[in-house]
Amino acid sequence: MKYVMMIIHGDTEHSAADAEAAPTAESWFDEARARGAYDLGVRLEERETARTVRVRSGETLVTDGPFAETREWVAGFALIEAADEAEAIDLARRNPAAHWGRVEIRPVHSFGGPLLGEE
Repeated sequence: MKYVMMIIHGDTEHSAADAEAAPTAESWFDEARARGAYDLGVRLEERETARTVRVRSGETLVTDGPFAETREWVAGFALIEAADEAEAIDLARRNPAAHWGRVEIRPVHSFGGPLLGEE
């Protein structure tokens, strides 16, 4: 099963010890690739570069930044393969961002067609 693992920055509820205990990003990628669980991922540019696009009454409206009243933001994501939710949680807890930020996992809905990377 495919999951999107979203890396959330801005979570201020962590200790220096949590951050110091975090594995390196390189070690997480090495482990995820060795398990055959890592499909792809991207790091997003800073949230100040974001634009929110809406169409209302036929007019395109573009606003700067994410349109949310929050201190947290999505900094990147990875598409992972896991046998089940427990394995996806295990991969997420091993990601360094889980130690100083937040990692959200969500099963991918394929809209009835193949998923990215599948034929």
